[in-house]
Amino acid sequence: MRFNGNRRFNSYVGYFREKYGSRLQKIVVDAGFSCPNRDGSITTGGCTYCNNDAFHPSYSTPDKDILLQIEEGIEFHQKRYRTAEGYLAYFQPYSNTYAGTETLRKRYMEALSHPLVRGIVIGTRPDCIDESKLELLSQISKDHIVVIEYGIESIHDKTLERINRGHTFKDAVDTVEKTALKGLHQGAHFIFGLPGESREDMMAYAGEINRLPLNSVKFHQLQIVTGTKMELEFDQRPQDFVQMSLAEYIDFFVDFLEQLRPNVFIERFAGELPPRFIKTNPWGFIRNVELLRLLEKRLQERETFQSRLYSL
Repeated sequence: MRFNGNRRFNSYVGYFREKYGSRLQKIVVDAGFSCPNRDGSITTGGCTYCNNDAFHPSYSTPDKDILLQIEEGIEFHQKRYRTAEGYLAYFQPYSNTYAGTETLRKRYMEALSHPLVRGIVIGTRPDCIDESKLELLSQISKDHIVVIEYGIESIHDKTLERINRGHTFKDAVDTVEKTALKGLHQGAHFIFGLPGESREDMMAYAGEINRLPLNSVKFHQLQIVTGTKMELEFDQRPQDFVQMSLAEYIDFFVDFLEQLRPNVFIERFAGELPPRFIKTNPWGFIRNVELLRLLEKRLQERETFQSRLYSL
């Protein structure tokens, strides 16, 4: 079976190219939000694996207004992604629906006022959304691209508690189902390798994702980031972490892809961080483009594809 771009999996990049006719590059925007597991609304300290500086580009800082961040982001990406014909303002750091509806409207519309910005991507938590915020995003989606990206991270409540997420998997399921009723494009983020989870625990994500009305998914391998609580946990209990070599991870993900329904788009299957933030780096300094090449090569070698073992 072949998907968009003649790939063996349903590519999110390919989906955007087919739907909108060109590459749309994300520009990270820091709108100055926080999280309820940081400010004490739920708990404090944030997620144990999280250091936002590790994926925070230099042009995106909350002391700059949103349009200036976008201008500098476009200049930054034009050197690397010359084929981009439009941009998406990616509200990424922390929880980007964690404010009143009118505050959100103002910040989203500021980003959309830039002539080269065709839409917004909202990174947030399942417990930071409600009917009024979904209605706002539904209204905006009538004239602009709107994508909501929920950080779910794991389907296992024991893991969510251990990493201090402050919400349950049921919270995520309820939110994803409510979002689907609004007809909004939604994706989710999951992490493979969280402490206490076996490969079987991780493989079980596939069945739950298949049941959720998600349009896209983004996966990362767990990377131990310096300056986090998880760094200390890893030092104290390394036996609690399943660590895979690059070859093992790619084979694991091929097994995982075979279980996924065919109509969910894969945005990313692994992540990269600036080397200065990584405590251990068993894969070496390998870029996403090379990871993607290795995945496609392995799919071909095994003569398999996304959904090969999927059944309703």
